[in-house]
Amino acid sequence: MAIALDATYSLGRNLSGVGLYSREMLRGLTHAHPAEDFLYCYRPHRFLQSYRETLPGNAVRRLLIDTPPGDVFHALNQRVDTRARRTVSTFHDLFVMTSEYSSPEFRARFTEQARGAAEKSDAIIAVSQFTANEVEQLLGVAKDRIRVIHHGVRLTNERIPMAGERENLVLCVGAIQKRKNIARLVRAFERLPKSWRLALAGAPDGYGAAEELRAVEDSPRRADIDVLGYISAEALASLYRRAAIFAFPSLDEGFGMPVLEAMAHGVPVVTSQSSALPEVAGDAAILVDPFDTEAIGEALLRLAPDPDLRDDFAGRGIGRAREFTWESAAEQTWRVYNEIR
Repeated sequence: MAIALDATYSLGRNLSGVGLYSREMLRGLTHAHPAEDFLYCYRPHRFLQSYRETLPGNAVRRLLIDTPPGDVFHALNQRVDTRARRTVSTFHDLFVMTSEYSSPEFRARFTEQARGAAEKSDAIIAVSQFTANEVEQLLGVAKDRIRVIHHGVRLTNERIPMAGERENLVLCVGAIQKRKNIARLVRAFERLPKSWRLALAGAPDGYGAAEELRAVEDSPRRADIDVLGYISAEALASLYRRAAIFAFPSLDEGFGMPVLEAMAHGVPVVTSQSSALPEVAGDAAILVDPFDTEAIGEALLRLAPDPDLRDDFAGRGIGRAREFTWESAAEQTWRVYNEIR
C-alpha cells in the first residue's frame, strides 16, 4: 500500500502544534511499517525547503499539486484541494468557525477549506471527542466517518525536579492571542505573593494579542511578568524544569498539547474545564472556568503555598501523560487507512 501524506507543515524548527503532529505521524508511520511505501507530499511553496530534510528509506518526496498520489492520501491539516483515490483528513479544531478569535476574512476562508476537506474525505480523524462532536455538528459529517485519535507526548528522560526544587514560577505556553485568555491569567497571577513570577512563552502576534499584552503592560506586577516570545525547544524544556505551576486557561482548544507537555515534565497544571481540555487533563489537573478570573486565581493560590499538593498533581500528571503516546496514535491511524483502502 502506498501512503501519501501532506508533509508541508512538518518542515522547520519553529513548529506549531499541527507541525509537531505532522512530524510525529510521518516518523511514526514510516518506522512502524518499514515494508510499506510512503510519499511525503509538499505544497509548492515548501517543496524546495523539503530537501533540507533527510527522508526515511521507505519514503520519497512528491510535489503536492492536483490529485494526490498513492492508494491513500492523508491530509494532516484538514485541507484537501482535490479528492484522491482514498482520502483521510485530520481535523485539529474548528474554533475559527464558532467564536470571535479570527478576522472575518480568515473565518470565511477557513470554513470553506474545512467544508471542502469534510466533503472530500472517506474518513476523518479528530484529535479529541470534543473536536469530533464539532465536526459532526458544524460540518454535518456522519459519526461513522469520524475516528477519534488523540495526540501523543514524549516523556522526558531527565530527572524530574520535586516541587521544593522548583522556582516560584507560573508558566504559560502558547501564542499570545485572545483565545489563550492571557489577560485573565495576568489578573489572576496578581493575587500571588510578590515572590512569584509569570512567564509567557509563545509568539506575541496572535489574533487580539494587543489587548492581551495591554493587560501585561498595565499590570501592577509588570516587573514580575516575562513575555518571552517564541523560544527554542531547549529553552522551553528548561522552563518546564523550573516552573512550579503550569497555567493554561485557554477559552477553546481542539486538544491542548501544552497541557500534556507540562504533565510529562512533572509540572502541576491549572487549565480550563471547557472545550477539549478536560478530556486531555482527566483528574490530573485543577480545572477552572476560564471566564472566571477569581477561579483562576484561587487555583493558583491553592497550589502556590503547598509543595505536597504540587507534587501530588505532578505525579498524577506524569501518569496521565503516559496514557498518550505517538506510537499509539500512529498505529490507530494505520488502522484507519486499512478500513478505507
